[in-house]
Amino acid sequence: MSDPRAPVGSRRCARLRATRARSLASAMLPTSLTMRALSIVLLLSALSACAGQPTIERVVGIPAMDRSQVAQLDTSVFSAGQFVAADGTALTYRLLSPATIEPGRVYPLVLQLHSSGAIGQDNQAQLDAMAKGWALPENRARYPAFVLVPQFPVRSANYDDPVVPRSAQASPALTSAMALVDELAARLPVDADRIYATGFSMGGSAAWLSPVLRPGRFAAIVPISGIAPADADAQALASLPILVMHGDADSENPIDADRRLVATLRARGNQQVRLREYVGLAHMPPGDSLPGQAWRDWLFAQRRAAVPASVPASE
Repeated sequence: MSDPRAPVGSRRCARLRATRARSLASAMLPTSLTMRALSIVLLLSALSACAGQPTIERVVGIPAMDRSQVAQLDTSVFSAGQFVAADGTALTYRLLSPATIEPGRVYPLVLQLHSSGAIGQDNQAQLDAMAKGWALPENRARYPAFVLVPQFPVRSANYDDPVVPRSAQASPALTSAMALVDELAARLPVDADRIYATGFSMGGSAAWLSPVLRPGRFAAIVPISGIAPADADAQALASLPILVMHGDADSENPIDADRRLVATLRARGNQQVRLREYVGLAHMPPGDSLPGQAWRDWLFAQRRAAVPASVPASE
C-alpha cells in the first residue's frame, strides 16, 4: 500500500512554481552549468512532490473490519453515566478513562459516535466494535484518553433524502451531545486542544457535523462511511484536519457526499482534508480501522491550530 504524506499547501506549491520559472529564466544567464542543472533538478523534484499529493487515496485490497478482535472485550471498563441538557434532553453515555490518571496531566477527549442501529436508551448498544477498539489493551496503552460514547434516543444526524442521501443535518440530540462534551471537558482533566470526533455510518455523519455545531472546539475528525453536510456548512470546516474513510461500493451511504465536500474544502484552501476510498468496500468499517493505530496516530498528533501531520499509511 502507499505511504501518503500530508498535502503540501497550495501557496507553497505556487511559490515553487514561481521560483522554477525564475530559475529557468536565469538559466540563460552566464553561470556554472553544473549549478544551473542542479538548481533546476531540485526545483522539479519539489514540484513533483506538490503534484503527488492526492486529495483522494484509492485503497485496494482492504476487507471489512474483523469484529472478532473485540468480540470478547470486557465493556465494564466503560463507566456508565447520564446527562441532562439544558433543554431537558437526556443522554445516557459510557466513558472510558485513561488506565492511569497522573496528577497535573491533561488527556485528549474522543467523542465516539454510534450508527443508527444503536439508537436507544439501554446504554449498551452503542458499545460497538468502533467504540470497543479504544479499549483494546494495546490501544488503551498507546492512546491514554477519555473516550466518550453517548447513546442517542433518536437519530443524531438526519439526511436530505432517506433513500439517496446527499447531505446531513444535525439533530437536536447531537446538540445535546456537544453540551455533554463541554461538561466533561470542564470537569475532567481534558486537554482542550485535543478534542476529537469520530464515528461510523450515522456516527460518521455526526462526526462531520460536530465541528459545524461547535466551530473551534475540535482539533480533528475522522468520519467513516457517513454523509457529509451541505457545502453551506463548509466554513466551519475550513481549516480543520479531517481524515475521511469510505468504501466506494457503499449503497446505503453513498460516497458521493464525502467526495463533494472534500473537493469543496480543498478548493477553498483546506489542505488538511483527505479522503481514503476503499475500493469495493460496501457499507462497513474498513479492516484497517481496527486496531487502527495508523489513523489513531494521525488523530492524536492533531492539535487545535497545529501544523498538519502526516496522513497515515494503510496498516
